[in-house]
Amino acid sequence: MSVFRAIIISSFVAGIAAGTVVTVAQQVGTVPMILKGEVYEAAADAASDRVAAGETTEGAAQPNEHEGEHSAGPEHQETVWKPKEGWERVGLTGAANILTSIGFALLLGGIYALRNPVVTWHEGLVWGLGAFVAFTIAPGLGLPPELPGVPAAPLEPRQLWWVATAVATAFGLGLVFLKRSLWASLLGLFLIALPHLIGAPHLEEVRTNVPAALSHQFVVAVTLTSLLFWTLLGSVTAVAYARLSASSPA
Repeated sequence: MSVFRAIIISSFVAGIAAGTVVTVAQQVGTVPMILKGEVYEAAADAASDRVAAGETTEGAAQPNEHEGEHSAGPEHQETVWKPKEGWERVGLTGAANILTSIGFALLLGGIYALRNPVVTWHEGLVWGLGAFVAFTIAPGLGLPPELPGVPAAPLEPRQLWWVATAVATAFGLGLVFLKRSLWASLLGLFLIALPHLIGAPHLEEVRTNVPAALSHQFVVAVTLTSLLFWTLLGSVTAVAYARLSASSPA
Protein backbone atom coordinates (compact mmCIF):
# COMPACT_ATOMS: atom_id res chain seq x y z
CA MET A 1 0.00 0.00 0.00
CA SER A 2 1.32 3.46 -0.88
CA VAL A 3 2.13 5.96 1.83
CA PHE A 4 -0.57 8.31 0.55
CA ARG A 5 -3.26 5.63 0.83
CA ALA A 6 -1.97 4.70 4.27
CA ILE A 7 -2.37 8.31 5.40
CA ILE A 8 -5.90 8.57 3.99
CA ILE A 9 -7.21 5.26 5.34
CA SER A 10 -5.57 5.62 8.76
CA SER A 11 -6.96 9.15 9.06
CA PHE A 12 -10.49 7.98 8.33
CA VAL A 13 -10.19 5.06 10.76
CA ALA A 14 -8.77 7.21 13.56
CA GLY A 15 -11.11 10.12 12.79
CA ILE A 16 -14.22 7.97 12.98
CA ALA A 17 -13.03 6.29 16.18
CA ALA A 18 -11.98 9.49 17.96
CA GLY A 19 -14.99 11.48 16.74
CA THR A 20 -17.39 8.80 17.96
CA VAL A 21 -15.75 8.47 21.37
CA VAL A 22 -15.61 12.22 21.95
CA THR A 23 -19.26 12.57 20.94
CA VAL A 24 -20.24 10.03 23.60
CA ALA A 25 -18.03 11.82 26.14
CA GLN A 26 -19.68 15.14 25.28
CA GLN A 27 -23.17 13.70 25.75
CA VAL A 28 -22.18 12.55 29.22
CA GLY A 29 -20.02 15.49 30.30
CA THR A 30 -20.50 18.79 28.49
CA VAL A 31 -23.93 18.61 26.83
CA PRO A 32 -25.95 18.53 30.09
CA MET A 33 -24.13 21.69 31.20
CA ILE A 34 -24.73 23.36 27.83
CA LEU A 35 -28.45 22.62 28.18
CA LYS A 36 -28.44 24.20 31.63
CA GLY A 37 -26.66 27.21 30.20
CA GLU A 38 -29.30 27.50 27.49
CA VAL A 39 -31.98 27.65 30.19
CA TYR A 40 -30.22 30.63 31.78
CA GLU A 41 -29.72 32.17 28.34
CA ALA A 42 -33.42 31.80 27.56
CA ALA A 43 -34.32 33.40 30.89
CA ALA A 44 -32.02 36.35 30.16
CA ASP A 45 -33.51 36.74 26.66
CA ALA A 46 -37.02 36.69 28.12
CA ALA A 47 -36.02 39.34 30.66
CA SER A 48 -34.61 41.52 27.88
CA ASP A 49 -37.85 41.17 25.93
CA ARG A 50 -39.84 42.24 28.99
CA VAL A 51 -37.57 45.26 29.47
CA ALA A 52 -38.08 46.20 25.82
CA ALA A 53 -41.85 45.91 26.36
CA GLY A 54 -41.65 48.15 29.41
CA GLU A 55 -42.45 45.43 31.93
CA THR A 56 -40.75 44.85 35.27
CA THR A 57 -37.79 42.48 35.41
CA GLU A 58 -38.10 41.59 39.06
CA GLY A 59 -37.27 37.94 39.46
CA ALA A 60 -36.68 37.55 35.73
CA ALA A 61 -33.02 36.58 36.14
CA GLN A 62 -33.92 33.25 37.73
CA PRO A 63 -34.58 30.63 35.06
CA ASN A 64 -37.47 28.23 35.13
CA GLU A 65 -36.04 24.72 34.97
CA HIS A 66 -38.91 23.72 32.68
CA GLU A 67 -38.17 26.64 30.37
CA GLY A 68 -36.13 25.65 27.31
CA GLU A 69 -34.54 27.31 24.39
CA HIS A 70 -37.95 28.05 22.85
CA SER A 71 -38.68 30.55 25.63
CA ALA A 72 -36.70 33.26 23.87
CA GLY A 73 -38.41 36.14 22.11
CA PRO A 74 -40.09 35.69 18.74
CA GLU A 75 -37.24 37.24 16.81
CA HIS A 76 -34.81 34.71 18.27
CA GLN A 77 -37.02 31.84 17.19
CA GLU A 78 -37.45 33.19 13.68
CA THR A 79 -33.85 34.14 12.87
CA VAL A 80 -31.74 31.48 14.63
CA TRP A 81 -31.94 27.87 13.46
CA LYS A 82 -31.18 25.18 16.00
CA PRO A 83 -31.27 21.41 15.61
CA LYS A 84 -34.05 19.62 17.43
CA GLU A 85 -33.22 18.03 20.75
CA GLY A 86 -32.53 14.33 20.63
CA TRP A 87 -31.07 12.35 17.76
CA GLU A 88 -30.93 15.28 15.34
CA ARG A 89 -28.71 17.32 17.65
CA VAL A 90 -26.60 14.31 18.65
CA GLY A 91 -26.25 13.19 15.03
CA LEU A 92 -25.14 16.59 13.74
CA THR A 93 -22.70 16.95 16.64
CA GLY A 94 -21.28 13.51 15.96
CA ALA A 95 -20.91 14.21 12.23
CA ALA A 96 -19.10 17.48 12.94
CA ASN A 97 -16.80 15.75 15.43
CA ILE A 98 -15.96 12.96 12.99
CA LEU A 99 -15.23 15.36 10.12
CA THR A 100 -13.04 17.51 12.38
CA SER A 101 -11.25 14.40 13.65
CA ILE A 102 -10.54 13.18 10.11
CA GLY A 103 -9.13 16.58 9.18
CA PHE A 104 -6.73 16.66 12.13
CA ALA A 105 -5.84 12.99 11.60
CA LEU A 106 -4.80 13.82 8.03
CA LEU A 107 -2.40 16.42 9.39
CA LEU A 108 -1.02 13.94 11.92
CA GLY A 109 -0.66 11.25 9.27
CA GLY A 110 1.28 13.63 7.04
CA ILE A 111 3.56 14.52 9.95
CA TYR A 112 4.17 10.85 10.74
CA ALA A 113 5.04 10.14 7.11
CA LEU A 114 7.55 13.00 7.02
CA ARG A 115 9.05 12.51 10.46
CA ASN A 116 9.35 8.78 10.95
CA PRO A 117 8.54 5.87 8.61
CA VAL A 118 8.05 3.57 11.63
CA VAL A 119 5.86 5.47 14.07
CA THR A 120 4.70 3.91 17.37
CA TRP A 121 1.58 4.53 19.44
CA HIS A 122 3.51 6.35 22.18
CA GLU A 123 5.03 8.72 19.61
CA GLY A 124 1.52 9.38 18.38
CA LEU A 125 0.47 9.99 21.98
CA VAL A 126 3.20 12.62 22.33
CA TRP A 127 2.05 14.37 19.16
CA GLY A 128 -1.51 14.24 20.44
CA LEU A 129 -0.46 15.83 23.73
CA GLY A 130 1.37 18.55 21.82
CA ALA A 131 -1.77 19.28 19.83
CA PHE A 132 -3.76 19.33 23.09
CA VAL A 133 -1.44 22.02 24.44
CA ALA A 134 -1.57 24.04 21.21
CA PHE A 135 -5.31 23.83 20.53
CA THR A 136 -6.78 23.61 24.04
CA ILE A 137 -4.49 24.66 26.88
CA ALA A 138 -2.84 27.71 25.28
CA PRO A 139 -6.01 29.29 23.82
CA GLY A 140 -7.98 28.31 26.92
CA LEU A 141 -5.68 30.32 29.18
CA GLY A 142 -6.95 33.50 27.54
CA LEU A 143 -10.34 32.42 26.24
CA PRO A 144 -11.72 29.59 28.37
CA PRO A 145 -14.76 27.70 27.06
CA GLU A 146 -17.98 29.58 27.79
CA LEU A 147 -21.51 28.39 28.34
CA PRO A 148 -24.53 29.85 26.55
CA GLY A 149 -25.73 32.91 28.41
CA VAL A 150 -22.24 34.18 29.28
CA PRO A 151 -21.50 37.47 27.43
CA ALA A 152 -18.26 37.56 25.45
CA ALA A 153 -16.23 39.96 23.34
CA PRO A 154 -17.06 40.23 19.61
CA LEU A 155 -16.53 37.00 17.71
CA GLU A 156 -13.97 38.09 15.11
CA PRO A 157 -11.31 39.39 17.57
CA ARG A 158 -11.72 36.24 19.66
CA GLN A 159 -11.36 34.00 16.60
CA LEU A 160 -8.28 35.88 15.44
CA TRP A 161 -6.63 35.66 18.86
CA TRP A 162 -7.52 31.97 19.21
CA VAL A 163 -6.09 31.02 15.81
CA ALA A 164 -2.96 33.14 16.34
CA THR A 165 -2.40 31.56 19.75
CA ALA A 166 -2.81 28.01 18.44
CA VAL A 167 -0.44 28.62 15.51
CA ALA A 168 2.16 30.43 17.62
CA THR A 169 2.06 27.69 20.27
CA ALA A 170 2.37 24.93 17.67
CA PHE A 171 5.39 26.59 16.05
CA GLY A 172 6.86 27.36 19.46
CA LEU A 173 6.59 23.77 20.61
CA GLY A 174 8.13 22.62 17.35
CA LEU A 175 11.12 24.91 17.81
CA VAL A 176 11.62 23.86 21.43
CA PHE A 177 11.31 20.09 21.00
CA LEU A 178 12.36 19.47 17.40
CA LYS A 179 15.21 21.90 16.74
CA ARG A 180 16.86 21.46 20.16
CA SER A 181 19.14 24.45 20.06
CA LEU A 182 19.38 27.48 22.33
CA TRP A 183 18.21 30.04 19.78
CA ALA A 184 15.30 27.82 18.71
CA SER A 185 14.23 27.21 22.30
CA LEU A 186 14.31 30.92 23.12
CA LEU A 187 12.38 31.81 19.98
CA GLY A 188 9.90 29.01 20.65
CA LEU A 189 9.25 30.17 24.21
CA PHE A 190 8.80 33.73 22.94
CA LEU A 191 6.22 32.58 20.38
CA ILE A 192 4.35 30.61 23.03
CA ALA A 193 4.24 33.59 25.40
CA LEU A 194 3.57 36.32 22.81
CA PRO A 195 -0.24 35.93 22.47
CA HIS A 196 -0.63 36.02 26.25
CA LEU A 197 1.56 39.11 26.50
CA ILE A 198 -0.73 40.79 23.96
CA GLY A 199 -3.80 39.54 25.79
CA ALA A 200 -7.07 38.00 24.67
CA PRO A 201 -10.06 40.24 23.85
CA HIS A 202 -12.49 40.51 26.76
CA LEU A 203 -15.46 42.63 27.75
CA GLU A 204 -14.74 45.28 30.36
CA GLU A 205 -17.71 44.11 32.40
CA VAL A 206 -19.52 40.78 32.29
CA ARG A 207 -22.97 40.37 33.81
CA THR A 208 -24.56 36.95 33.68
CA ASN A 209 -26.97 34.87 35.69
CA VAL A 210 -25.03 31.68 34.86
CA PRO A 211 -23.54 30.39 38.15
CA ALA A 212 -19.76 30.62 38.38
CA ALA A 213 -19.59 27.03 39.66
CA LEU A 214 -21.35 25.78 36.53
CA SER A 215 -18.96 27.72 34.29
CA HIS A 216 -15.98 26.26 36.15
CA GLN A 217 -17.33 22.72 35.83
CA PHE A 218 -17.84 23.32 32.11
CA VAL A 219 -14.23 24.44 31.60
CA VAL A 220 -12.97 21.33 33.41
CA ALA A 221 -15.27 19.02 31.41
CA VAL A 222 -14.30 20.56 28.07
CA THR A 223 -10.60 20.33 28.91
CA LEU A 224 -10.81 16.68 29.94
CA THR A 225 -12.87 15.84 26.84
CA SER A 226 -10.28 17.56 24.65
CA LEU A 227 -7.48 15.65 26.37
CA LEU A 228 -9.29 12.39 25.63
CA PHE A 229 -9.80 13.43 22.02
CA TRP A 230 -6.22 14.42 21.26
CA THR A 231 -4.53 11.50 23.02
CA LEU A 232 -6.87 9.05 21.32
CA LEU A 233 -6.53 10.68 17.89
CA GLY A 234 -2.74 10.89 18.08
CA SER A 235 -2.19 7.29 19.20
CA VAL A 236 -4.86 5.62 17.03
CA THR A 237 -3.68 7.49 13.92
CA ALA A 238 -0.12 6.36 14.64
CA VAL A 239 -1.11 2.71 15.12
CA ALA A 240 -3.30 2.65 12.01
CA TYR A 241 -0.69 4.40 9.88
CA ALA A 242 2.11 2.11 11.09
CA ARG A 243 0.17 -1.02 10.21
CA LEU A 244 -1.02 0.23 6.84
CA SER A 245 2.35 1.59 5.78
CA ALA A 246 4.31 -1.49 6.88
CA SER A 247 4.30 -2.87 3.34
CA SER A 248 4.82 0.50 1.64
CA PRO A 249 7.98 1.09 -0.39
CA ALA A 250 10.56 3.35 1.21
